[in-house]
Amino acid sequence: MIERIQTKQRMSRIVKHNGTIYLCGQVCADASKDITEQTQTMLDKVDQLLIEAGSDRQHILSATIYVKDMAEHFAPMNAVWDAWVPEGFAPARACVEASMARDVLLVEISVVAAEK
Repeated sequence: MIERIQTKQRMSRIVKHNGTIYLCGQVCADASKDITEQTQTMLDKVDQLLIEAGSDRQHILSATIYVKDMAEHFAPMNAVWDAWVPEGFAPARACVEASMARDVLLVEISVVAAEK
């Protein structure tokens, strides 16, 4: 069975299937902020969605992070990421430089997690 949560015409914010949770891409709460705050509020949104889906950051299986400018933003984004990921629970991760949907966005994440 597939369960879709917060579904609109273009996408669902959460999709659950066979104990696996897929989150749509998450961006920051305020795109006028720097990479540190954009990363933190993006991860706060991931936390909220995981809780709603019946999971948490200790159950993240994989994450794909899209960074607007690796040279400028990779290190400060990683500092926030490293503090956010529980020790011993690092997921499989890919991080790539990418054009963003809006020019002011500096980072986006896509997450797959297991249910608790």
